[in-house]
Amino acid sequence: MLPFNIQPIHLIVIVVIALLIFGPRRLPEIGRSIGKAITEFRKGAREMTESFKEEMNAASEAPKTTIAPPAVSQPPVSTAPQATTFPSDQPAPADKKFCIHCGTANPISAVYCNSCGNKVSE
Repeated sequence: MLPFNIQPIHLIVIVVIALLIFGPRRLPEIGRSIGKAITEFRKGAREMTESFKEEMNAASEAPKTTIAPPAVSQPPVSTAPQATTFPSDQPAPADKKFCIHCGTANPISAVYCNSCGNKVSE
């Protein structure tokens, strides 16, 4: 069984009609042209597939960047304190930044609070 449900008798009819239309001298030339066109199409499709796979691999290997949440105009209303408090005689650790809005301890490199999303003071 051939592709597209074409049977051998159909191919013979197509070749006979092409022979009558184009003649025996031009038929080999047309066959070559069709063969070259199919070859170029397959080559282009293969190149496109390869470039698509390369782009997908490059995108998956690229480092992921995180986007900081937008600044909130008003701090959220909280009933329970979330801040880590330290005794007044002990200074806060130097490797933490504390949010002035909610008091949560954040890493020293943080620009935005991990809890409320507000900008952490410098």
